[in-house]
Amino acid sequence: MGRRPASSRVLAVARGEAPADLLITGGKVFVPTTKEWVSTELAIADGVVAGWGKRDALQVVDLDGAALTAGFIDAHMHLESTKLWVDEFVRTVLPRGTTAVAADPHEIANVFGTRGVLALMEAVKDLPFTFGVLASSCVPASEFESSGGTVSSSEIATLISQGAIGVAEMMNFPGVIAGDPEVMAKIAASGQRRVDGHAPGLSGQLLDAYLVAGVESDHECTTIEEAREKRRKGMWVFIRQGTASQDLASLIGLVKEHGVDHLALCTDDREPDTLVESGHVNDCVRLAVSYGVDEADAIIMATANPASYFGLSTLGSLAPGMQADICCFDRLADFEPVQVWQAGKLVAVSGEILEGVVPDSPPPGWMLDSVHLGDVPSAAAFELKVDAEDVVRVVAVEERSLTTRLEAQRIVEGKGDIARGAIVERHHGSGRVGLGFVKGFGLLKGAIASSVSHDAHNIVVLGSLEESGPRDMAVAVARLSEIGGGQVAVFDGRVIGEVALPIGGLMSRKPAQEVAREIASLEEIVASALGVSIEAPFMQLSFLGLSVIPEARLTDKGLVDVRQFSIVPVVVS
Repeated sequence: MGRRPASSRVLAVARGEAPADLLITGGKVFVPTTKEWVSTELAIADGVVAGWGKRDALQVVDLDGAALTAGFIDAHMHLESTKLWVDEFVRTVLPRGTTAVAADPHEIANVFGTRGVLALMEAVKDLPFTFGVLASSCVPASEFESSGGTVSSSEIATLISQGAIGVAEMMNFPGVIAGDPEVMAKIAASGQRRVDGHAPGLSGQLLDAYLVAGVESDHECTTIEEAREKRRKGMWVFIRQGTASQDLASLIGLVKEHGVDHLALCTDDREPDTLVESGHVNDCVRLAVSYGVDEADAIIMATANPASYFGLSTLGSLAPGMQADICCFDRLADFEPVQVWQAGKLVAVSGEILEGVVPDSPPPGWMLDSVHLGDVPSAAAFELKVDAEDVVRVVAVEERSLTTRLEAQRIVEGKGDIARGAIVERHHGSGRVGLGFVKGFGLLKGAIASSVSHDAHNIVVLGSLEESGPRDMAVAVARLSEIGGGQVAVFDGRVIGEVALPIGGLMSRKPAQEVAREIASLEEIVASALGVSIEAPFMQLSFLGLSVIPEARLTDKGLVDVRQFSIVPVVVS
C-alpha cells in the first residue's frame, strides 16, 4: 500500500515554513535502506516525521548522541497467548519498543467467531499502537477440532473490507495442497493482501504446491535446512522466538548466509512472564545480535522488513513522511529503549509506560461467558482402561518445541513419564471427551488443566496414572467451569493453584506483572507438588490439541496422527 499524502501543515513544516511540534536533536538515526547511522535532527508534526535537519519547533528534545530506530514490529503473534487483554498488552510492550504487531486473533475467533475478531478490532482503535489484525483463516484449525465459532471465506472477505491487513496463517496445509475449494476461496478473499502460512516440515513438491496456491510466509521452521528451502523458493521466513518455541538459534544462520531479504522476527506465542522478564521484539533483536548477527541486520528484521511485507507503508523507518514511532537507546547492547515515542508522542521512559497514555479499553461483557460444558464430566469420563500387555500410542512432547512424537509402548503404572490426557469440549455442552496418553511433562500425581488449548480452546487436562488421576482431572475441569476459564492444578481432590482467565477463557484484565506472578506461582506449585519438570508447562499443555502440528495431537474427537491427518485408536491393534 502506498502512503497517503501529507497534510498541508506537515508539508509546511517539511519546507521550513511552519514550526514542528517536536524537534529531536543530538540523535543518530538508523537508516535501514543504507544500513547507516546518520546524525540529524528529526522534525515531527502531526505524528509524522516531517523532515530531517534543523527546524523551528514548539518543543526541542536533545538526546546527546543516543541511537534512534523505528519502533519494532512483531511479524506474527497471538495476543491471546500473552494472557493479557489488548490495553494491558500495549502498556507492557510499548516500553520495550514494540509499536506495532501483525496479530492473528484465531484464538478469539475459535471461541467467538468473527464477532470476537470484530470486537478486538474495535477495542484497539483508540490505543497508541498499530495493531494490525489479520483475518483468521483456519477456524477451526482442522475437522478434528470442535471450536466455538467458525470463519468462512465470505467472512474473511468481510474482515478484509473492514481493515484486516491480510489472511492469517493457513494451517490447513493439506487442504491448500489438495486445492480444497473453500480453502482456496479463503486465499482468494485476501485480494491484494498477504496470506500467511503455517507449514511445519513441508518441503519438495508439497511445498511447491503450497506456494503456488498463494501462501507467502511461514513461522514454523525449526531447522535451517527447512527454512533455507522455503526462502530459496521465495517464501518469507519469520524467525520465531516465543516462550515454548525458540527457533532463533537454529535459524539465525540464514542471515549470515544471504543477508536479511525475506526474513523477519516474530514472537508467535509469548507468556506474560516472558514479556515482563525478557521483553518482546527487543528480546528477539538482542538475541540475534548475541548470536553474531550485525546490529543493522537485526534491526531491519524487526522494523523495515515486517513493515514491507505487510504493506505498513508508514512504518519501519524514520524517513520523512513516516509515522514517528521512535525508539531511543542510550546503548544498543541490551536493546532496552530509554524513551519511546508513538506517532510523535512520548509514551514510555526508562522502561515504564507514562500514566494516562494508554486508555482503558475493556472487552464486551459477553466475552466473559465462554465455558459451556453442560454437565461437568465425572471421574469416570477420564478413565481410559488398557491391559498391561496392550501397546498404546502416546503423544510425546519435546521441550522448547511445539512438535511432538507419536510413540508406541506399554503403560506400566508408576513407571515412566506418562500421564492420562483428555480434551473436554467446552463450547456447546456436548459432553464429548477425547482420551489418550501423554509423555514428557513429568507429572507424577494430581492433575493440571487449561482452557487455553490451541486452537479450538477446549479444556485440556492431564492426570497422573495413579488411581486418583481421573478424580483429580474431574475436579480440575469443574474448577475451570466455575471461574470462567484459566489454568489450574489439583492434588488429592482439591485445587492447589490457579490463574483465572475469564476473557474467552484465554485472557485476564489484571496487570501484566500480576498475571506473570500468578503464572510463576502456579508453575512452582506444579513442579514442587506434582513433579512437573518440563519448562513452561502450561504453554506446552496448551498445544497438545493443535491438530496441524506433527506428529500427534489429542482433541475432543480423539487421538490425531497429524502425519496421516486422521483419527487413530489409542491401542495399537
